[in-house]
Amino acid sequence: MPIFMVHGTRDASVPVESADAIAAEFRRLGKRNLVYRRLDGLDHGWRDVAGGAHVREVLKEVGTWLGSVVEQETGLATPQRCSRTAPRVEQPRPARLAPNVRDISADLEPIRAKGEVPALAAAEWRGGELLAIGATGVRTEGDVARVTTDDPWHLGSDTKAMTAVLVAIWIDRGKLRFDETLGELFGTGVHPGYRAVTVEQLLQHRGGLPHQFPSDIWKDMWRGGGDPKARAAAIQALLSRPPMQKPGTFQYANSGYVTLGEALERVTGQRWEDLIRTDLFAPLGMASCGFGAPEGRVPSGHRRAWWGAWKPVTGELADNPPANAPAGGVYCILRDWGKFLALVLAGARGEHVALVADATMKRLLTPPLDAKEDERYAGGWLFLTRSWANGLVLTHSGSNTLWLVAAWLAPRKNLAFAAAANAYEPRTVDSAFSTMIPVYAK
Repeated sequence: MPIFMVHGTRDASVPVESADAIAAEFRRLGKRNLVYRRLDGLDHGWRDVAGGAHVREVLKEVGTWLGSVVEQETGLATPQRCSRTAPRVEQPRPARLAPNVRDISADLEPIRAKGEVPALAAAEWRGGELLAIGATGVRTEGDVARVTTDDPWHLGSDTKAMTAVLVAIWIDRGKLRFDETLGELFGTGVHPGYRAVTVEQLLQHRGGLPHQFPSDIWKDMWRGGGDPKARAAAIQALLSRPPMQKPGTFQYANSGYVTLGEALERVTGQRWEDLIRTDLFAPLGMASCGFGAPEGRVPSGHRRAWWGAWKPVTGELADNPPANAPAGGVYCILRDWGKFLALVLAGARGEHVALVADATMKRLLTPPLDAKEDERYAGGWLFLTRSWANGLVLTHSGSNTLWLVAAWLAPRKNLAFAAAANAYEPRTVDSAFSTMIPVYAK
């Protein structure tokens, strides 16, 4: 008899270890009639840590399982609502590639297949000119809708470089200073240990802030949802506590870039989301950009299930809390991301850019001179050296654990590379660059 067992890992009524033990005993006895679903982060009522209900998703799991049982036991096709594979949908027509743009989709496919990710995409630019682009795989595991080169990707922490440029824009407008302190920006509620921390130190991950928000503040950020006050409340609570390490010490800190986002909101009186739309996306023509996980007939982020398969994650758990957005909440298509990468690449080459003064961009992209190689961070980028780039490279990756993107900029060769997957699989994303760098960075 087929058996389906589903259990939330936060179940306080019946410990998940009980279900784990049952599944283990079935495996020990060699029985194959049990399907066990272990749902991360859900309680006995199928609610997540923020109180969000997931009954519909659980019922969908049950329906999918029932459909597979009916098909296996009777040989009849499963009803469409219980089908493992969604019906074929009409594909959006991707923009036609110019004759001088190389389509690398076929080159990416064996890399995607080897890494077993649902979808993989990559692109390369010389300055602002697109040289190559490609996309392969499916938008959602178990579906047949294929990705296109015009699909959006969640950028995760590659959002930080955008927040950094936004800070630079408002420095030029006289609303912020590189040497402005948290004490000046946030007033008397700031812990003495943070009062002398500067905007520049936050841009370089040297502000003494923690890598991640403390768990109680993080829970409040989830509860706050899209409330504009949630970000301010989180930063106020964070800065009232002692620093996690001595300011001036390198510590990659998502909380530092959220603090920069809140600083922008304080000095401008506008939401970070509105500022970045108006001051960055619009001037650069980045019309596809948005916040949170992309929705609709687009790729979904995925998480590995305990049995190894990729499971799409949608709804409110498809991204981190909206208050975290300045550190990692933007999505866009590769072509639009390339417009931003071209801006940074030009700035790194010492060229004039339209949005930021030359001196401001130079300081933004200058890490501390005494920094160790793996701590040479400034303006949302890690500064390294690579032989294929004839020296300096700027690089960064981003993930909300359900997606992964990465970018490499080679100023001396005027080249920018980007790769993206709708699942967290670093080796696969890294391998995507092998379709481009050996060809163009000779």
